[in-house]
Amino acid sequence: MSVELRRNGLHLTGTPLSLDAKRKSPLSFVSHAHSDHIARHERTIATAATLRFMAHRLGTVPAPLPVPFGRPFELGALTLELLPAGHILGSAQLRVIRDDGKRIVYTGDLNVVPSLTAEPVQVAECDTLVIESTFGHPRYVFPPREEVLGQVESWVRRHQERGAVPVLLAYALGKSQEAMKYLSDRGFRLVAHASIYEVTKLYGELGVSIEPLRLFDGRVEPGEVLFFPPHQARGGALAPFWPRATAVLTGWAVDGAGACRRYGADVAFPLSDHADCPSLVRYAKATGARDIITLHGFAEELAQVLRGEGLDARALGPPKQLALF
Repeated sequence: MSVELRRNGLHLTGTPLSLDAKRKSPLSFVSHAHSDHIARHERTIATAATLRFMAHRLGTVPAPLPVPFGRPFELGALTLELLPAGHILGSAQLRVIRDDGKRIVYTGDLNVVPSLTAEPVQVAECDTLVIESTFGHPRYVFPPREEVLGQVESWVRRHQERGAVPVLLAYALGKSQEAMKYLSDRGFRLVAHASIYEVTKLYGELGVSIEPLRLFDGRVEPGEVLFFPPHQARGGALAPFWPRATAVLTGWAVDGAGACRRYGADVAFPLSDHADCPSLVRYAKATGARDIITLHGFAEELAQVLRGEGLDARALGPPKQLALF
């Protein structure tokens, strides 16, 4: 068995299984429901939460195969098991076990820091690890999560006290709900763009309630915090609100002022639903994997860091094909 990076995404050769395929496939595991990881596959293996978010974004999902965490099932000669990835609600890693007991883990997007709105990550012990490397460069070291959220709260209070509308820019699925949950638990009233509001209501149906929350209708009432998707913040929708202050929540804030310019924000807070470089290294070690394949983002840089720690690691990129066992 080998893993191959095709134009459509990862594929386990010798099996019908793709991993986070970007276009329609006969059978794909979907680690989570962010738009760059989903498609209308003929059959989809995912958690029930991920399938719910997929249906919200894509419409009816053909032949969904919902799988609970920690409940192994068979696919031909292979045993498959989903484990929490800590990235967003319902995000999963996939462990594939051969009939001789050899284990491979595909992490998908990974976050090892406890979240208010996602299942805590579970270390997936394995022989071969395929690990996402979004923030795999050594310069990406995130401050403690509670510290960052506390800074966001202080920023919101400061601007509310001076009569400005605080606007938080965050992705509609995952990042927004993390910050909203933190602020709502501290008594803030929230108003959200429809794309964020609808996903947050799905979170509530899945057991993560965030209240009070109001659908944005063009108004922001005194004392409310407005959540808005970053890609729509430059279109003039925020122009009526003045004075206002705008912050973006993103791991790219580590890069400094460039993150503010990128999103048109006044300030950027390093809140991420991905693991930073030191966390990725610790996680790779904790799995006990003898063979590590880094993927996406700063894959080459992470592989180099892991090799410096004495681990057997290499980056996967087209058109390479790497034997897993």
